Amino acid sequence: MGERGVPRAERRRRTEEKILGAARTLFAEVGFERATIRAIARAAGVDPALVMQYFGTKQELFQQAARVTPVADGELTAEEVVEHVLASLSVKMGEVPQGSLAMMRSMLTHPEAAASARQVLGEQIDRLAAAIPAEDARLRAALLTTIMLGVAVGHQLLELDELRGVSSDEIARLLRPSLRALTAEQVAGDRTG
Repeated sequence: MGERGVPRAERRRRTEEKILGAARTLFAEVGFERATIRAIARAAGVDPALVMQYFGTKQELFQQAARVTPVADGELTAEEVVEHVLASLSVKMGEVPQGSLAMMRSMLTHPEAAASARQVLGEQIDRLAAAIPAEDARLRAALLTTIMLGVAVGHQLLELDELRGVSSDEIARLLRPSLRALTAEQVAGDRTG
Protein backbone atom coordinates (compact mmCIF):
# COMPACT_ATOMS: atom_id res chain seq x y z
CA MET A 1 0.00 0.00 0.00
CA GLY A 2 2.99 2.33 0.53
CA GLU A 3 3.03 5.72 2.14
CA ARG A 4 0.35 7.31 -0.04
CA GLY A 5 -2.24 7.61 2.73
CA VAL A 6 0.30 8.73 5.35
CA PRO A 7 0.25 12.46 6.12
CA ARG A 8 3.21 14.43 4.79
CA ALA A 9 4.45 15.40 8.27
CA GLU A 10 4.54 11.73 9.30
CA ARG A 11 6.41 10.75 6.14
CA ARG A 12 8.96 13.48 6.85
CA ARG A 13 9.38 12.30 10.47
CA ARG A 14 9.93 8.72 9.30
CA THR A 15 12.48 9.83 6.69
CA GLU A 16 14.33 11.93 9.28
CA GLU A 17 14.46 8.91 11.61
CA LYS A 18 15.84 6.71 8.80
CA ILE A 19 18.52 9.31 8.07
CA LEU A 20 19.39 9.70 11.76
CA GLY A 21 19.60 5.92 12.20
CA ALA A 22 21.93 5.60 9.23
CA ALA A 23 24.01 8.56 10.46
CA ARG A 24 24.36 7.09 13.96
CA THR A 25 25.52 3.79 12.52
CA LEU A 26 28.07 5.34 10.15
CA PHE A 27 29.40 7.90 12.63
CA ALA A 28 29.85 5.08 15.16
CA GLU A 29 31.52 2.76 12.65
CA VAL A 30 33.87 5.17 10.88
CA GLY A 31 33.82 8.45 12.83
CA PHE A 32 32.88 11.96 11.75
CA GLU A 33 35.65 12.49 9.20
CA ARG A 34 35.03 9.34 7.15
CA ALA A 35 31.23 9.34 7.26
CA THR A 36 29.97 11.13 4.16
CA ILE A 37 26.57 12.58 3.40
CA ARG A 38 26.39 10.32 0.32
CA ALA A 39 27.12 7.19 2.37
CA ILE A 40 24.56 8.20 4.99
CA ALA A 41 21.97 8.87 2.30
CA ARG A 42 22.72 5.53 0.61
CA ALA A 43 22.33 3.68 3.95
CA ALA A 44 19.03 5.48 4.59
CA GLY A 45 17.77 4.84 1.07
CA VAL A 46 17.31 8.53 0.27
CA ASP A 47 18.83 11.15 -2.03
CA PRO A 48 21.83 13.05 -0.55
CA ALA A 49 20.03 16.33 -1.30
CA LEU A 50 17.25 15.25 1.05
CA VAL A 51 19.76 14.75 3.87
CA MET A 52 21.01 18.29 3.33
CA GLN A 53 17.48 19.66 3.06
CA TYR A 54 16.45 18.10 6.38
CA PHE A 55 19.67 18.64 8.36
CA GLY A 56 21.63 21.40 6.62
CA THR A 57 25.25 20.42 7.12
CA LYS A 58 27.11 17.29 8.11
CA GLN A 59 27.88 18.99 11.45
CA GLU A 60 24.19 19.66 12.12
CA LEU A 61 23.37 16.07 11.22
CA PHE A 62 26.08 14.86 13.60
CA GLN A 63 24.70 17.04 16.41
CA GLN A 64 21.26 15.52 15.97
CA ALA A 65 22.63 11.98 15.67
CA ALA A 66 24.82 12.33 18.76
CA ARG A 67 22.11 13.86 20.95
CA VAL A 68 21.47 11.65 23.95
CA THR A 69 18.33 11.07 25.93
CA PRO A 70 17.81 13.61 28.72
CA VAL A 71 18.84 12.53 32.21
CA ALA A 72 15.27 12.68 33.47
CA ASP A 73 12.17 14.81 33.30
CA GLY A 74 11.54 16.95 36.34
CA GLU A 75 13.78 17.46 39.31
CA LEU A 76 15.97 14.78 40.87
CA THR A 77 17.32 14.53 44.38
CA ALA A 78 21.07 14.08 44.83
CA GLU A 79 20.57 10.37 45.65
CA GLU A 80 18.37 9.93 42.56
CA VAL A 81 21.12 11.52 40.45
CA VAL A 82 23.59 8.89 41.66
CA GLU A 83 21.19 6.02 41.01
CA HIS A 84 20.21 7.39 37.60
CA VAL A 85 23.86 7.76 36.59
CA LEU A 86 24.64 4.26 37.86
CA ALA A 87 21.58 2.80 36.10
CA SER A 88 23.07 4.03 32.83
CA LEU A 89 26.05 1.71 33.42
CA SER A 90 24.20 -1.28 32.03
CA VAL A 91 23.68 0.70 28.82
CA LYS A 92 27.30 1.90 28.73
CA MET A 93 28.58 -1.61 29.42
CA GLY A 94 26.20 -3.26 26.98
CA GLU A 95 25.08 -2.08 23.60
CA VAL A 96 25.88 1.64 23.62
CA PRO A 97 23.54 3.76 21.49
CA GLN A 98 25.05 4.55 18.10
CA GLY A 99 24.84 8.29 18.77
CA SER A 100 26.95 7.93 21.91
CA LEU A 101 29.54 5.79 20.15
CA ALA A 102 29.70 8.32 17.34
CA MET A 103 30.28 11.13 19.77
CA MET A 104 32.95 9.21 21.73
CA ARG A 105 34.81 8.07 18.63
CA SER A 106 34.87 11.48 16.96
CA MET A 107 35.09 13.95 19.83
CA LEU A 108 38.83 13.58 20.30
CA THR A 109 39.78 13.84 16.65
CA HIS A 110 37.48 16.43 15.12
CA PRO A 111 37.01 19.99 16.47
CA GLU A 112 33.39 20.23 15.31
CA ALA A 113 32.57 16.87 16.87
CA ALA A 114 34.29 18.00 20.08
CA ALA A 115 32.11 21.13 20.09
CA SER A 116 28.99 18.99 19.67
CA ALA A 117 30.12 16.67 22.48
CA ARG A 118 30.73 19.66 24.77
CA GLN A 119 27.25 20.96 24.02
CA VAL A 120 25.56 17.60 24.70
CA LEU A 121 27.63 16.95 27.82
CA GLY A 122 27.06 20.53 28.97
CA GLU A 123 23.30 19.98 28.83
CA GLN A 124 23.68 16.82 30.90
CA ILE A 125 25.91 18.67 33.39
CA ASP A 126 23.22 21.39 33.71
CA ARG A 127 20.55 18.79 34.54
CA LEU A 128 22.75 17.01 37.07
CA ALA A 129 23.95 20.24 38.68
CA ALA A 130 20.38 21.31 39.33
CA ALA A 131 20.02 18.39 41.77
CA ILE A 132 23.33 18.79 43.61
CA PRO A 133 23.09 20.93 46.77
CA ALA A 134 26.53 22.55 46.63
CA GLU A 135 28.05 25.87 45.58
CA ASP A 136 30.26 24.03 43.12
CA ALA A 137 27.41 21.91 41.72
CA ARG A 138 28.50 22.33 38.08
CA LEU A 139 32.01 21.10 38.86
CA ARG A 140 30.60 18.12 40.73
CA ALA A 141 28.20 17.37 37.87
CA ALA A 142 31.08 17.63 35.38
CA LEU A 143 33.08 15.13 37.44
CA LEU A 144 30.11 12.73 37.52
CA THR A 145 29.71 13.05 33.78
CA THR A 146 33.39 12.51 32.99
CA ILE A 147 33.66 9.53 35.32
CA MET A 148 30.83 7.83 33.45
CA LEU A 149 32.25 8.89 30.09
CA GLY A 150 35.59 7.40 31.13
CA VAL A 151 33.95 4.09 32.02
CA ALA A 152 32.18 4.03 28.66
CA VAL A 153 35.36 4.88 26.72
CA GLY A 154 37.36 2.29 28.66
CA HIS A 155 34.77 -0.40 28.05
CA GLN A 156 33.53 0.37 24.54
CA LEU A 157 36.46 1.95 22.70
CA LEU A 158 39.55 0.79 24.57
CA GLU A 159 38.01 -2.59 25.43
CA LEU A 160 39.90 -2.80 28.72
CA ASP A 161 39.77 -6.40 29.95
CA GLU A 162 39.40 -5.20 33.54
CA LEU A 163 36.15 -3.44 32.66
CA ARG A 164 34.83 -5.90 30.09
CA GLY A 165 35.15 -8.86 32.46
CA VAL A 166 33.12 -7.25 35.27
CA SER A 167 29.36 -6.80 35.58
CA SER A 168 27.83 -3.35 35.56
CA ASP A 169 26.44 -4.13 39.05
CA GLU A 170 29.97 -4.66 40.40
CA ILE A 171 31.23 -1.44 38.83
CA ALA A 172 28.20 0.41 40.21
CA ARG A 173 28.90 -1.00 43.69
CA LEU A 174 32.47 0.31 43.56
CA LEU A 175 31.55 3.72 42.11
CA ARG A 176 28.52 4.42 44.34
CA PRO A 177 30.44 5.81 47.37
CA SER A 178 32.48 8.26 45.31
CA LEU A 179 29.46 9.38 43.28
CA ARG A 180 27.49 9.89 46.49
CA ALA A 181 30.35 11.97 47.85
CA LEU A 182 30.19 14.17 44.74
CA THR A 183 26.45 14.74 45.08
CA ALA A 184 26.27 15.07 48.87
CA GLU A 185 25.26 18.32 50.46
CA GLN A 186 28.30 20.43 50.97
CA VAL A 187 29.35 20.91 54.59
CA ALA A 188 31.67 23.59 55.98
CA GLY A 189 34.69 21.24 56.05
CA ASP A 190 34.38 20.40 52.32
CA ARG A 191 36.13 23.60 51.20
CA THR A 192 39.47 23.10 52.94
CA GLY A 193 42.46 23.74 50.79
